[in-house]
Amino acid sequence: MEEYKKEFIEFMVECEVLRFGDFTTKSGRKTPFFINTGNYMRGDQLKKLGEFYARAIYENFKEKFNVLFGPAYKGIPLAVTTSMALNDIYHMDVKYSSNRKEEKDHGDKGSFLGYKPLSGDKVIIIEDVTTAGTSIYETMPIIKGEEDVDVLGLIISVDRMEKGRGDKSALEELSKKFNMKTHSIVNMEEVISYLYNKEINGKVILDKKIKDHVDDYYKKYGVK
Repeated sequence: MEEYKKEFIEFMVECEVLRFGDFTTKSGRKTPFFINTGNYMRGDQLKKLGEFYARAIYENFKEKFNVLFGPAYKGIPLAVTTSMALNDIYHMDVKYSSNRKEEKDHGDKGSFLGYKPLSGDKVIIIEDVTTAGTSIYETMPIIKGEEDVDVLGLIISVDRMEKGRGDKSALEELSKKFNMKTHSIVNMEEVISYLYNKEINGKVILDKKIKDHVDDYYKKYGVK
């Protein structure tokens, strides 16, 4: 495993973004682990997060793109900090864009924050995590609108590696449905392998009991 992936896994644990317990995802699944990028709260954390995303985007997407779209609400800070990191590290001029949950009818009217994608733009969507792909199915019509926008792909922090709406993984389904590339900084197989019985700051957060719960979850929802 690449060193930056190990650093990212420890970073998630230290920021309490990756947690193990009993949770319910947006898709309604009961899950023994949860990734909540809303727990990146400090400026230094967001700066570092943007740098991890920027590296993954730079390594996985070779096409030139000019817009980074972050679905509201969690995608907004992700798009902002990552566009800044792309500029700082790789000198890339990328616009940030996001949707509003409620369309504004005064002042700066419309459904977008930041840049509004136009015909000819090449877009990468940035998300925290995708379980069944629900938010992307909601987001794609917003990005496309009435414009001829080319969505090149999707980048997420963690690939949960579980079924989407069918028997394929959510990322595979989204890739096929929207004809785009999908990538993650790390996947859960890498996370589990790295964290199992490993001490971080003097504490083991993934012992055998928790791993057994994770294994049971993947027997039900994992991609074969």
